[in-house]
Amino acid sequence: MNEHDAQIIKPQIPVKVKRLHPDAVIPKYAHEGDAGFDLVAVEDVIVEPGETVKVPTGLAFELPPGYEMQIRPRSGITLKTKLRVQLGTVDASYRGEINVIVDNFDYDAGPYDDELIDITGNILRASDYFDVWDEFAIGSYLIRKGDRIAQAVINAVPRAVITEVNELSESERGAGGFGSTGVSAE
Repeated sequence: MNEHDAQIIKPQIPVKVKRLHPDAVIPKYAHEGDAGFDLVAVEDVIVEPGETVKVPTGLAFELPPGYEMQIRPRSGITLKTKLRVQLGTVDASYRGEINVIVDNFDYDAGPYDDELIDITGNILRASDYFDVWDEFAIGSYLIRKGDRIAQAVINAVPRAVITEVNELSESERGAGGFGSTGVSAE
C-alpha cells in the first residue's frame, strides 16, 4: 500500500436503510472522499414565502450505537435560492422516516401568480405541474419528487459525563462571547 492509498482508507460504519416509499432513493456517496450522501425528496412539496415545511425522503435508518446522522444543507440550494435546510440530528435510536426541514426565507411575498421557483433558482409555470387554476404566492418554491434536497453525514458521538460544580476553571477567554473577539482578522 502506498502513501496515497493510506490517505483514502476511511473507517466503514455499518448503516442500515429501509425504504418506506417505493420511490425512495437509497443514498450513495457521489464521489470518493465525500463527507455526506444526498437525501432525495420522495414527493413534490411547495414552500411558500415565510413557510417552514417537512420534506419526506421515504427512508428510515438504523445507525450503530454511538453514532448520529447530521442533516445538512446542500451549498448550491443555499447559494441559488431563499430556501434554507435546517441542520438536524438523527439519533442512533430513531427508526422513523427521515424528513428534511426547509424554510423559505423570502418574506416579501408578492401577489399570487402562476410562477414557482425550483431548487436551482429557475422560474417554472405552476400550470405545467398543477391544475391551471392553482396559483401560489410570488417567491414560492417547488421541491420536486426526485430532487436532492439535503445531505447527511454520519459522525461518532462521544457520550458526555455531566458533573454539576460550584465553580469552573479560569480560561483566557472567560465568559466573552457573541462577537467579543471582533470581526477583523488583523
